[in-house]
Amino acid sequence: MPALTHVVAPPEEAIKSQILQMVVDYLTDISAIAITPSNPLYSLYQYGIGFEVHRYLEALGGSGELKVELIIATAPDDPQVVTGFLLYLPMQDDSGACSVAYMAVNDQYRRRGIARAMLAHLAERFPHVELACAVKQAPWFEAMGFTISGARGPQVLMNSDEHASEGYVVMLDVAPIYRTLEVQQIHTYLLKQHGKRAMVDAEKQRDRHLDQLQRKAQAFVQERLGERAWQRRGTEIRLV
Repeated sequence: MPALTHVVAPPEEAIKSQILQMVVDYLTDISAIAITPSNPLYSLYQYGIGFEVHRYLEALGGSGELKVELIIATAPDDPQVVTGFLLYLPMQDDSGACSVAYMAVNDQYRRRGIARAMLAHLAERFPHVELACAVKQAPWFEAMGFTISGARGPQVLMNSDEHASEGYVVMLDVAPIYRTLEVQQIHTYLLKQHGKRAMVDAEKQRDRHLDQLQRKAQAFVQERLGERAWQRRGTEIRLV
């Protein structure tokens, strides 16, 4: 079993670097945009998500409006080896609820119950957990007891309860990240490396991919909610 640590202050640099490495390595799986390595824009979004999670980690334990907490899984025989992490945002106006921002497990330690253990640990602190995930990940969360509540863009919205919390979360505004000098420099480098035509095609490819994911998420949610409505037929519960 993994060793789990609840973190409410910025972790030490060695721990933080391992978390950020997982974030950029598993960009396709944990990002809503789900961009693939074959797209020339991939490295730009790696920088963007890495900087975003860095900002969240720096906000741990802060006194501002942004509330961030973290669960870290480490190897049983070495507390300096991060095997997984779960970054979540406690909800405002609902002390028993939170929203998962990012979760990942090192690919060398997968299928050992680490994600399951982190979610169980989180549920002990917050009985109501909400998250958004890719369609392919939704059945796993359903097996964990989560229910589908809707779709948001290319992702499926899920709850540990039947209904969404009435609270809200304060999130980072990521748009300014993609207007920074660093991102402009990365884009300029990619433009020189691939050429203008390839970069335009990359943006179109990204947009088509997002459209496909959004349609897939909507169809999946409609199918699941339709199944649930059929199962509840004859009761007072209705889906509208």
